[in-house]
Amino acid sequence: MDDYIFSNDFSKNIDAMIYTCGYETCQPGHSYGPAVRSGYLIHYILSGKGIFQTEGKTYHLSAGDAFLIKPQTLMYYEADNRQPWTYTWIGIQGIKVEHYFQRTSLMNVPYVHCGQHEEAIRQCHENMFRAYQLPHHRDLMMNSILYEYLYLWATHFPNTDIPSREKHISYVEEALKYIENNYSEAITIQDLANWLSLERTYLYRLFKSMVGVSPQTYLLDVRIRQACTLLTNTDLTITYIARSVGYEDSMYFSRLFRQKKGQTPSQYRDSHRANLK
Repeated sequence: MDDYIFSNDFSKNIDAMIYTCGYETCQPGHSYGPAVRSGYLIHYILSGKGIFQTEGKTYHLSAGDAFLIKPQTLMYYEADNRQPWTYTWIGIQGIKVEHYFQRTSLMNVPYVHCGQHEEAIRQCHENMFRAYQLPHHRDLMMNSILYEYLYLWATHFPNTDIPSREKHISYVEEALKYIENNYSEAITIQDLANWLSLERTYLYRLFKSMVGVSPQTYLLDVRIRQACTLLTNTDLTITYIARSVGYEDSMYFSRLFRQKKGQTPSQYRDSHRANLK
């Protein structure tokens, strides 16, 4: 049995990271389990065949198939006696990994035939091996490949059974992250809708129903909150602060600020610094 195994450092990325990856040419009848694993593992079969058992079901798999082992789920797999399989695997852990896999069909049926997407899936495995050979900063390259890998699964094998409410929550979460990450740019709500591939009025209704305010109001609140922090903790001019929170026109920014806080930016700065003395 030829095999190659390596692991990564979990502390490098708590959201999602590779904790093990390997390649194995199995002997006839070689098996693993019954056992449970601590993370998510995807095995991609390069050649041969075998069986995979989990959650009371048995799957007969062969070259071009991939199967998912879920954490803390009893499973067993075994190479065929006549045509034992060769496979690669990638093991993934992190606090967001379950959420990422929920976007894929693998959470409903734990195997797929990769079909026309075989080359892209296999290429990610090969790229991961090459990344492991890097002398410096290999965790960055491995994690970048991992996100491409997760993207391939979510795009080519999407979960079409996600309940509507979960989809809505996901849209709003993505919208919130987009605003928090881009408030300093001259973004519009149409930009946000385009980024989410949603119709603007649909996004407005969805966002307001879950957050309690419109996307435009939330964006303004984020910008004003950040402006308050800069006014209190830095000596930046009002013009620079306005630009730092997404407004090229400092007069327009000052009007918005006064509407929200009841003071001009300069008055806010002076009053808060006076309180600190």
